[in-house]
Amino acid sequence: MVLDIIRAVGLFAVTNVDDIVLLALFFAQGVPPVRVVLGQYLGFVGILVVAVAAALGATLLPPPVLPWLGLLPLALGVKAAWQAWRGGDDSPPAATGALGVAAVTFANGGDNVGVYVPVFATTGITKYVIVFLVLVAVWCGAGRYFATRPVIAQALSRWGHVLLPVVLIVIGVLILLG
Repeated sequence: MVLDIIRAVGLFAVTNVDDIVLLALFFAQGVPPVRVVLGQYLGFVGILVVAVAAALGATLLPPPVLPWLGLLPLALGVKAAWQAWRGGDDSPPAATGALGVAAVTFANGGDNVGVYVPVFATTGITKYVIVFLVLVAVWCGAGRYFATRPVIAQALSRWGHVLLPVVLIVIGVLILLG
């Protein structure tokens, strides 16, 4: 149980490093905190709905096929590494309301879905979802904190694009190795 919670915390943290930057940017842009938090929850619940539905569908697959789902986060990691190497621009679009924040969160969650589906398909979903929903509040608090700490926000903005691909590739390989 404790190990599952630690895994869920780690998985959430590595797949949402970029969200801290986005949240810090929303707060720094003056978006009212209640709108940022509500939007983050709406967007993240959307991500979870898609991931859980896809994972439940994946559980219909024969067990020997499940490790191959690791190709999804592996491919996302390689794609993110390629974009980082090419210097792609991933700055968030302007969002001033909860629905705008939700849309950005959901659109930014493709990598989350790609990682969550194989994990949810091979482990228990409920513990992960509960931990993730608690951590969204922690992430919102961290984003608000970082918005007032320019040095930290700048460091996340500078290195988050490097950390994310590495972690996605590692997750993909670990799932493949089963």
